[in-house]
Amino acid sequence: MGGGVSFPVVPLSRDRVVLVTGGNTGLGYEAAKHIAMMGASVVIACRSQTRATQAIQRMNEEFRASKEAGTLPEGISQTGSLAVDFMELDLASLKSTMAFIEAFKASGRKLHVLLCNAGVAMLPRGFTEDGHETMFQVNYLGHFLIIAHLVPTMKTSGSDCRIIFTSSQAHMYSEREFRESKVKAEDPAVYGRMLNYGTSKLFQIHHMFCLSRRLKGTDISVTCLHPGIVRTEVTRSFTDSTALAAMFGTFRMLGFTKTPLQGATTLIDAAVNTVWRGVSDVYLMDCKPSSTHSCARNQEYQEKVWKYSLECLKNYLPEDVVDSLEGRS
Repeated sequence: MGGGVSFPVVPLSRDRVVLVTGGNTGLGYEAAKHIAMMGASVVIACRSQTRATQAIQRMNEEFRASKEAGTLPEGISQTGSLAVDFMELDLASLKSTMAFIEAFKASGRKLHVLLCNAGVAMLPRGFTEDGHETMFQVNYLGHFLIIAHLVPTMKTSGSDCRIIFTSSQAHMYSEREFRESKVKAEDPAVYGRMLNYGTSKLFQIHHMFCLSRRLKGTDISVTCLHPGIVRTEVTRSFTDSTALAAMFGTFRMLGFTKTPLQGATTLIDAAVNTVWRGVSDVYLMDCKPSSTHSCARNQEYQEKVWKYSLECLKNYLPEDVVDSLEGRS
């Protein structure tokens, strides 16, 4: 991949299925393209069929152009078109998320790698159609629902299955203990765009630890990562905030930001690198294990968030799904 941090090129079977939420743009786009170039079958899950179709077309055009120019990463021997499909998913709607889940299960696909990548950043206070604070649902709760329903599929998909969360160092700037009123953003006076964003990313790390405890003894590993400060569409929400726009502009001017491919490097590495086979409870940064804030490792806090999540989703989680998720079946 050139200089700097890189991911290995690992030949992947067309039978290996990788699901990327938010795979039509930014980090997800680069991850979907490069993993498909290694041979896997990739599903990109996002809201817009038009944008997904355009993204898949662009992936194939870039792949063909790289082949013709002889600039493909060493080891890529993929021929023909990339095996990338689209499925509709709007994480801001639990109804849409359930429709996606049912469509995926009905497709009969196996699922080997789930990249929980889609997200929004530092939005003004707002709520989804389900009544949840937007960043909490899009970044965390919607992925919780997908995992709950698709873990049984992963359990029967064979060896070396992986769940990977695109978290963030922003989890360092989060609530230090679980407070339901803060998660619900009940008081606009104490809502913080960075605080609530960081908390949604903290919950992803909690989710990793809770899942790995419950999936112990299975062929499913669970990891998290920080991609860096990346120049993607996620920053579009900064335009209405002078402070956020100035902060991001300063980071970019000082050279602290990354391109989408640079940001996706750790995500791709976590998905394909054989060194991560069977490895759980690891928070990655620049393709290496890194440390988290102590509150991310607080098991009591983790379990409170898990219990609250189950309560939020009780209308979408039948007893058999919860039993499978909790390791009781």
